[in-house]
Amino acid sequence: MMKPIVSPPNPSVAVIGGGPAGLRAAEVAALAGLRVTLYEAKPSVGRKFLVAGKGGLNMTHGEALDRFQTRYAGPGQPSGFWPRLLGDFDPGALRQWAAGLGVETFQATTGRVYPVEMKAAPLLRRWVARLRGLGVTFEMNHRLVALKPLVGVSDQKGESEAVGGSGARASGFQLGFAHGATATTDAVILALGGGSWPETGSDGAWVGLLQSLGLAVHPLAPANCGWEHDWPAQVLARAEGKPLKNIQVRAGDTLAVGELLITRYGLEGGALYQLGAALRAMSEPAIAIDFKPTFSVEQLVAKMESARRNFLNEALVRWRIGDAAHALLSDRPWTDAVSLARAVKQCVIPLKGPRPLAEAISSAGGVGWAEIDDRLMVRRFPGLFVAGEMVDWEAPTGGYLMQGCFAMGTHAARSVVEWLGQCG
Repeated sequence: MMKPIVSPPNPSVAVIGGGPAGLRAAEVAALAGLRVTLYEAKPSVGRKFLVAGKGGLNMTHGEALDRFQTRYAGPGQPSGFWPRLLGDFDPGALRQWAAGLGVETFQATTGRVYPVEMKAAPLLRRWVARLRGLGVTFEMNHRLVALKPLVGVSDQKGESEAVGGSGARASGFQLGFAHGATATTDAVILALGGGSWPETGSDGAWVGLLQSLGLAVHPLAPANCGWEHDWPAQVLARAEGKPLKNIQVRAGDTLAVGELLITRYGLEGGALYQLGAALRAMSEPAIAIDFKPTFSVEQLVAKMESARRNFLNEALVRWRIGDAAHALLSDRPWTDAVSLARAVKQCVIPLKGPRPLAEAISSAGGVGWAEIDDRLMVRRFPGLFVAGEMVDWEAPTGGYLMQGCFAMGTHAARSVVEWLGQCG
């Protein structure tokens, strides 16, 4: 276990960002006895958390942990990182944490876990009250614009200076904020979020700051978002706002199970969200939909029996393909059951591109994994940690995003405690 060069008598940690990862990091650090100050650019914390709560606050998922761990992806991600991380703070631990705040949770038939109240605000209020009780200082309207790693006395020069050369010894950080305030701290946890829903404060403005420190930051890109396709007017007239249920969707070699929703600009839905990384990697993104995944072409043809005409209309009854699928397949005349069955099993839809980042539920990209170690500490600046969506990882909706942020915040704070030499 690495120790800091100097262990202050009453060490402080600054947590930058008041989302789930930052709030959880502040909680863990405060429970360990550190002096914690949480800085947030907006007038209040948890704004994106509250927006997520409008859909009931899907906190985590109840599927088996070995499957759960596979939901996280990111270029250059260390092997075994998520199994280790989730092993320390798994979905059961998150539900127990909520129970400790007096918030009961339940698992829906989909496996998704929600508060019984289906609201985020009561949980957030109790959480903030707990943090204040632990002595966490909240500094709102503090947008970070400068981060200066400091060093102790240099062996050669005998003076303090910013970290810049190899071998410089970090002994704290100076923070600068947009309104002119400054602060110093022994360690920093950055939990500034990604680039989606910028009105909540998750606007990606930190990218330039970290790049100015020489860190590799991969461009932020929309994840868990809709994709665009130009529907014919007659398709929209019949299918806009209608779901495609009980389907399988493939992008290249990646398969997703779930639902899609036909929108004026293209498609939305959980099945599509699972394919974001695969679609972004395709030079010509497209999906192939299987409207009847439990039947083979031969079985579908057999269900047509004696039908000799009006095959698409017959499919509504005999195959139960649904109105939205019927509309998508009405772009041509179908003169035989075999051709229609093949199209039902593989309906290819080319996609123009993802919706704008600001509309996405989450973002991909961020701080490259090569820049941080297994403790989430920035390699070149000891004492600086990153957590949450600002690291280059992504996961589908369904509770995985929230669980990932909670687990990363927990891990980063525990790493800070160890690094500052305070763990017993």
